[in-house]
Amino acid sequence: MLIELTAGQELSEHQVTEAALLLVVSGQVRVETATESIDAGAGELFRFDPAERHSVSSPEGARVLLTLSPWPGEGHYRGDSRASATASS
Repeated sequence: MLIELTAGQELSEHQVTEAALLLVVSGQVRVETATESIDAGAGELFRFDPAERHSVSSPEGARVLLTLSPWPGEGHYRGDSRASATASS
């Protein structure tokens, strides 16, 4: 997914059930985890484990590419038996 953050926009602290890769395509971002805060520019790549809490903000605006794997991760669609069948295939 390509995400465009406008100046001052933030993806507040969150987690996903999949492993996540976040590539900074353009602009500057600040990535915060439980243990560190990193300012990064275009070309920087981050990896988050499933359920790892993190936030992403951009004071000036940025584009980031988000890849989740496997998609959908187990438990991603709570209560949807079709997702369980797809995930185990």
